[in-house]
Amino acid sequence: MSYPSALPLFRVRFDHGFLAERARLVRETVIPGQWEALNDRIPGAERSGCVHNLQVAAGEKAGEFHGLFWQDSDLAKWIEAASYRLATHPDPALDTELDRLIATLAKAQREDGYLNTYFQLVEPQNRWANLRDCHELYVAGHLIEAGVAHFHATGKRTLLAVVSKLADLVARTFGTGPGQIPGYCGHEEIELALVKLARATGEQRYLALADYFITQRGQSPNYFETEALRRGEKDKLPWHMHHDGLATLQAARPVAELKEPVGHAVRMMYLLAAMLDLAQDKGDPALREHGRRLWQAIVERHLYVTGGVGSEPYGEKFCEPFDLPPDRAYAETCAAIGVVLCARRMLEHELDGSHADVMERALYNNVLSGLALDGRTYFYVNPLEVVPAVAKRRFECHLVKTQRVPWFGCACCPPNVARLFASLGAYAYAQVADGLAVHLYAGGDVSFRVGPTPVKLRVTTDYPWKERVELSVEPETSAEFTLHLRVPGWCRAPRLELNGRPSDLETVRGYARLRRLWKQGDKVVLELPMPVERVRADARVSAASGQVALQRGPLVYCAEQVDNGAQLSALSLPRASQLNARFVPDLLAGCFVIEGEACRTEPGEKLYATAAPRVTPARFRAVPYALWANRGEGEMRVWLRES
Repeated sequence: MSYPSALPLFRVRFDHGFLAERARLVRETVIPGQWEALNDRIPGAERSGCVHNLQVAAGEKAGEFHGLFWQDSDLAKWIEAASYRLATHPDPALDTELDRLIATLAKAQREDGYLNTYFQLVEPQNRWANLRDCHELYVAGHLIEAGVAHFHATGKRTLLAVVSKLADLVARTFGTGPGQIPGYCGHEEIELALVKLARATGEQRYLALADYFITQRGQSPNYFETEALRRGEKDKLPWHMHHDGLATLQAARPVAELKEPVGHAVRMMYLLAAMLDLAQDKGDPALREHGRRLWQAIVERHLYVTGGVGSEPYGEKFCEPFDLPPDRAYAETCAAIGVVLCARRMLEHELDGSHADVMERALYNNVLSGLALDGRTYFYVNPLEVVPAVAKRRFECHLVKTQRVPWFGCACCPPNVARLFASLGAYAYAQVADGLAVHLYAGGDVSFRVGPTPVKLRVTTDYPWKERVELSVEPETSAEFTLHLRVPGWCRAPRLELNGRPSDLETVRGYARLRRLWKQGDKVVLELPMPVERVRADARVSAASGQVALQRGPLVYCAEQVDNGAQLSALSLPRASQLNARFVPDLLAGCFVIEGEACRTEPGEKLYATAAPRVTPARFRAVPYALWANRGEGEMRVWLRES
């Protein structure tokens, strides 16, 4: 069976427009800035210790380990992001820096293949002793992803050799054979990394190992319980597991028995991504269908309107279906990136626009909220409602930041954002059996082949600010193939032109399919009208009852105190009020705002009263949620009362 597949990154170039600007920001500011953070060179930022730890483990300097036991994963994700940057924008200085860093990694690696600076420097006697809590295989997974990315970007095998040696150690150590450990990691990640390694090397033993880790998870007798007994911890669990136990780690029962997403949101999304990868590479329809059902459960019952997941701060977890509180939303940036990862994998199984709609929702809203406009500060948690004084006081909001920060002691999110945007081309396009699928619209060009014929597609657009997408088709010689152009689910009245003439637009599962003999100079224009929409949650989402969220195109909007004054909870939007969108070039680097007439409920004299409160007219402005908190601290609210 032929699946849609991502194009090599060097074949995609973004050069103008919204997403291109974010990709440029990551390339020119975020990746260099994160290198400074990893080297502890940003004044006022929490210390990373990543490069320091590696140099100590390699014997290049003296010192002690700093940070958390998964600290190496931050560096691994940065290497992955930097490698993607090399793939799209060659940079000799960065290439040399990576070569030096990889040489240090190779020097730090133990003879048997082990590589983890925490356990090498702090607890060498406890390797593989606490898989439930200590993330050893998670760290290994991110190192493997970095090695594969660097190999694809540069053709060099230096880091690939290091991570292959590490993966071979893991393969010897884990399994159900004599002398092996029948365990798996408390934080999924190595599973999807092993699939990538199998694809890069052609070594199917890595695919078999990924299969083992997924299949063994949650089997009886439960490995984590056996392991805890060995450590003398019969009934002791970490604080974040007290309520849900091993379900926090998706390990209370076998993966095949999962009906709803459970536990830590990032782990769940990485597990699902690995399941979808494995189903594809094994040709396993049962696993594919199981992954599809879990995906649908997430999208239909657990997804915030901003594309985030994880509504329980206590353990960063999924909660009950439809329990999506805005102010207590955890909606971790990494979890939203997990949504994007899984959406792309669903698109590789089936070309269905609903998956791209979810990918776009998460990318344009929750993920981008995690990065400041200047590319120098970050959010870890992305709630849909913030009152700064309350967020700083209430325990369930204690991880909410009211302003982005330059780094975190646990800095999983910043390099995750970097590696996603540095590899954006892999999410925007896919090669399909009969041509090319366009999932995301961004200004630039993409090169692909139809049989022996090279084709270049030039995309000109200011999406998502403007509705028009122009696509110029430039085959080297005339060629027959199909362009699959996504028509977003939010667009009610799309229009299509072909070579200047209106053309019928028929969609199949959310994609307009244009098959013809394409020749030099052919041009397609897709118009995607973006009226202001009021979005209402399902009645079972009690936290959004009687409220609306505003959306224009793929962007969800929010009200901020800087535009509307304090006590945003007092604002309401009359059903009949007209809401208009206009572009403000000097606001937030240029963006569309939504404005209109609203009402404000005035405070009363008593805490509770029988008299109706006084309501006064008010002007209202909303800005894209992705851009909030770029103008100082203040209240923010996505869901607004409707009157």
